[in-house]
Amino acid sequence: MTRSVLVDKVAERVDGLTRKQTEIVLETVFESIKESLKKGDKIEIRGFGNFRLKTRNARKARNPKTGESVDVPAKKVLHFKVGKELRELLNS
Repeated sequence: MTRSVLVDKVAERVDGLTRKQTEIVLETVFESIKESLKKGDKIEIRGFGNFRLKTRNARKARNPKTGESVDVPAKKVLHFKVGKELRELLNS
């Protein structure tokens, strides 16, 4: 599903909002989620799941083509844990 399809679906279900207004609302939600994750906060959407950042430590890796050792820097990665209701819906 793309962002425009999501905007269309929400605009269909919500009376009184135009497509442009719906787009602004969804953009505000997405920006709020991004800002919270950037600050290191956890995002919890009941029935859907949790988003949080995990830190991966720096490590030594090996280039499989040359066999040479490569330093991989520490980085943050997004982790999503599915909520109970969504997990049950997907597994039924």
